[in-house]
Amino acid sequence: MAKHTFLTGDRPTGRLHIGHYIGSLKNRVALQNSGDYDNFVMIADTQALTDNANNPEKIRNSLMQVALDYLAVGIDPQKTTILIQSAIPALPELTMYYLDLVTVNRLNRNPTVKAEIQQKAFGESVPAGFFIYPVSQAADITAFKADTVPVGDDQEPMLEQTREIVRSFNRTYQRDVLVEPEGYFPPKGSGRLPGIDGNAKMSKSLNNGIYLSDDADTVQKKIMSMYTDPNHIHVEDPGQVEGNVVFTYLDVFATDTAKVAELKAQYQHGGLGDVKIKRYLNEVMDGVLRPIRERREQYAQDMASVQQILIDGTAHANDIANQTLQEVRDAIGFNYFK
Repeated sequence: MAKHTFLTGDRPTGRLHIGHYIGSLKNRVALQNSGDYDNFVMIADTQALTDNANNPEKIRNSLMQVALDYLAVGIDPQKTTILIQSAIPALPELTMYYLDLVTVNRLNRNPTVKAEIQQKAFGESVPAGFFIYPVSQAADITAFKADTVPVGDDQEPMLEQTREIVRSFNRTYQRDVLVEPEGYFPPKGSGRLPGIDGNAKMSKSLNNGIYLSDDADTVQKKIMSMYTDPNHIHVEDPGQVEGNVVFTYLDVFATDTAKVAELKAQYQHGGLGDVKIKRYLNEVMDGVLRPIRERREQYAQDMASVQQILIDGTAHANDIANQTLQEVRDAIGFNYFK
């Protein structure tokens, strides 16, 4: 029996960046190609609305771009179901049932939510939909009986919240209906990427990322503007490797680890300029991004086919989610007309 994987969907509020790629998309493609899993990947437009309620056009305009990014990195619609969150009616109903099993205090302790609330500077005006999105995410995952969820390290608290909801539901209604998911994380050392400006997080809202759809010239310009060591003013000056974004990216993307080690030693000793290491990083990143860019351009030539992929995937996902919803209703006893 195949295992089920579910990629907690990316929010269609802009293009996806290379942080998304190493954070979960690369693992998603690997699991998909293993042939051992039933795969679902979601475009989380409902979640995006939680802090963009006054700008739905932004979400609508970004949805197809996110779909292109998924296809560009190698998500194969023949192997993976790509679905749109808002087009799955079972998800909000499941969310309502799960909300009765979670306390406000527990949601308030979720470190991922706390960090994002602080980052978005909501203050006392946190939208309720945003506050409860860990519960909505639990509905997304459990609707497809996912036992494996490729995510970045920062999403582990969200998965733990889902596991708590699963245990609470199964215990409360004395049925083993829902499945506890486990995370599938990036290799150690290739977790969340910093922004090109040195910010600890690469973020669409901060516009400090390299996007999967960026052309070669744009990538080069971004790399040449990357944060390095502000005290490394002259070539002959010893430079700092820790906190140097260029070396952080080389550690993640360069396959020639011996060369990277050599560049680090030379940089720390003095005699290696920032321009040289940035040019090498540009070569490395071009090798990573060129095939992604080419696939994206190919799919973009036939957007009607991309739309049909979403229609077909969402229809299949609806069948699966509705089956889970019926099992949940049966467990609760909301099956009055059967």
